[in-house]
Amino acid sequence: MRSIRAAAVGAVTLSLALAASACGGGSSTGGGSNDSPKTLTYWASNQGASIEVDKKVLQPELDKFEKQYGITVKLEVVPWSDLLNRILTATTSGQGPDVLNIGNTWSASLQATGALLPWDAKNFAKIGGKDRFVDSALGSTGVQGQDPAAVPLYSMAYALYYNKKIFADAGIAKPPATWDELVADGKKIQAKGKQVIGAEGANVSENIHHVFVFAKQHGADFFTADGKPDFTNDGVVAAVKQYVDLMAKDKVIPQGNAEYAQNQSVSDFAKGKTAMLLWQSASANLKSQGMSEDAYGIAPVPVGSGTPGTGTQVNSMVAGINMAVFKNSHNLDGATKFVKFMTSDDEQKILNKAYSSIPPVKSAQADPSFNTPANAVLKNTLATSAAALPQVAQESQFETTVGTAVKELFADAAAGRAVTTDSVKAKLEKAQQQMPAK
Repeated sequence: MRSIRAAAVGAVTLSLALAASACGGGSSTGGGSNDSPKTLTYWASNQGASIEVDKKVLQPELDKFEKQYGITVKLEVVPWSDLLNRILTATTSGQGPDVLNIGNTWSASLQATGALLPWDAKNFAKIGGKDRFVDSALGSTGVQGQDPAAVPLYSMAYALYYNKKIFADAGIAKPPATWDELVADGKKIQAKGKQVIGAEGANVSENIHHVFVFAKQHGADFFTADGKPDFTNDGVVAAVKQYVDLMAKDKVIPQGNAEYAQNQSVSDFAKGKTAMLLWQSASANLKSQGMSEDAYGIAPVPVGSGTPGTGTQVNSMVAGINMAVFKNSHNLDGATKFVKFMTSDDEQKILNKAYSSIPPVKSAQADPSFNTPANAVLKNTLATSAAALPQVAQESQFETTVGTAVKELFADAAAGRAVTTDSVKAKLEKAQQQMPAK
């Protein structure tokens, strides 16, 4: 789900339940047409430091598309706080865009509504073939064994960003490779009057991304093999507690971050207030806030053993943005051409450079301009130590219920209330009870 996401909040469970009953995204026929061949509407996700930044990035490319195909694209950049609910409402009403960006973690949930165009072999052939895309990105496009519900657009991974000067002033020679090292380094950083590491405690999506990774490091999953919620198993409870304990017990996340939900932790890092940041492909965001690339280093997210990999050494979710088409579009041919344009080699290079993300298109990713030290960490993480969030229809409800439980636990920690194994389990039990039947 983005590089700059705010929380996707709201009545997701109800909206998704309604959406699942819709036929073809609310169209009376369940299909699309080419009745409006000269226009397209496009909902883009907020990838840059602001909506205005995104408009400046995207509009020149949309103008190129219009010049090439004679199709005008009406752009709306939708904040992450609104995007999921806007999409779910559109799946029930049929009054949505032709083309839209979705967080890749939502792919299976939105696929279940039946509103999105399936990317079968015939449709993939129209944009150059499925084999143009890297496997890790395709793994977050819908339920395994079904035709993808979307096409990868931007790929991202989490990394540990660290302020070189703060580290040097604290006598720290290298970034921490384990969580124990991070906590120990935190004491040295605090002794110099700086905050240790930022978090977005009120951002439900960010919460999910991190506790998912901690669960992997504990050898646990939030869902059983057959797709049933399993939020209260011992490994999950320990994982959620370990994450919240970075504030509650270890004191390395500032208490004020319990209220952060709109990239405040990124701003704190860019301003030199915080020594470390866990974020997805943050370089473009930091640059837009005036932080020089020379001022920070980038390292893999810590793991228990210090060496990222598979299984309990996973250190990132497979982050990214996918591009989908509403199958009741009145310009299906134009929408397909637009997806082809946006995933072309040239556009992939332009857009992913602008957002400091990684092209999910193999040939574009191979371009030398993506061989920077920062991208080397991100590409290696995606290739060797990232895992996709569960591609199940209930994924969006999972983000909301569990992400909210973690938000409440951070609020407890900030208020000085004890965060215990029992209190964590109680929050997760409540979250699981809110999940609809499979």
